[in-house]
Order: sequence, then C-alpha cells, then structure tokens
Amino acid sequence: MSRIGKLPIEILNGVRATIEGRVITVEGPKGKLTHEFRPEIKVEVVDNTVVCTVAKDTKGTPAYWGLTRALIANMITGVVKGYEKKMELVGVGYRVKQNGKDVTFSVGYSHPVEFKAPTGIELKVEDNTNLTVSGVDKQLVGLTAARIRKIRLPEPYKGKGIKYSDEVIRRKAGKTGKTGK
Repeated sequence: MSRIGKLPIEILNGVRATIEGRVITVEGPKGKLTHEFRPEIKVEVVDNTVVCTVAKDTKGTPAYWGLTRALIANMITGVVKGYEKKMELVGVGYRVKQNGKDVTFSVGYSHPVEFKAPTGIELKVEDNTNLTVSGVDKQLVGLTAARIRKIRLPEPYKGKGIKYSDEVIRRKAGKTGKTGK
C-alpha cells in the first residue's frame, strides 16, 4: 500500500484536469501538460480532487501508484506556479551570454558552447555568471539544468565549472611539495 499514492490531489483554482483513457491533461494559467500513466493505476477526477487507485495489483504497483500521484501533483503545481533552477558559473573568464531564446557559454574551451533551449523552457541570463532555467514541466526543467551543468562539471580542486546556486562543491586538498630531508 502506497502512503503517497492514496493521498488525494487538490485541483487549485484556475486549473482544469481531464482524463481520456490513460492520459491526464492539466491546463492552467501558465500552460498545459499531459501525462500517460501506467495501466496498473486508475486515475479519476472526483469533485475538486484527483484520486489515484490501484486497477491491477502487481509487484511494482505501490511504486507506480506513488509515482503517478507525485507526477500529477507536480503537473498541477507547474501550471499554476512554474518551476525554476538557478545556476552559476564559477571560474576566471567563465561567462554566459543570451542569444534570443538560446545561450552561449564561454567556459574555458577553445570555442564557445551554444545551448539551444528546448520547447517549453525559458533561459534567462541575469548577469555574466548567473542563469535561470524556468518552465512548467518539473522534469524538463531539471533535465535541462543537468544538461547545462554537464557542459562543464564543477571540479573539486578549484571549484571551477557550472553549478546549481544552492550546490556545495566539496573541495579537495591539492598536492603539497616534499618538505625537509
């Protein structure tokens, strides 16, 4: 039995949720999201809530039940408030520049790295070293931020690279010279 899955999801004001077959569509002021859920789970709109129940009991059903409920709750929150990840570039000469919807990174390579924003994602450069990734789909925002971070991962010796603003880089001690004889 899933402790998360059995909780009902309240539909917020200004949000419309519809179910057709195994596909749920959530529309709100910031956009529209759809998700196809697994056949083991049954999703219904009852009164002003979305309720997930078990349709077919299998070994993985409790996990799918909680997952489906969490994904639908994230969809409702996303179309009302949206999601964002703040990132920063650390390093001498590391900077980011806005090119319309896309961005260009200068992060120590011999060439600038162009990054095209996926559909539904907004990239916003606050200054040369800070970037905000925002959108209505929590999974897509996180995936886009991870792909940006992968362009130049933070290294543990000097801390240079692209990191999340709330991320703490564990620093390592460098080599020390041999002393005395």
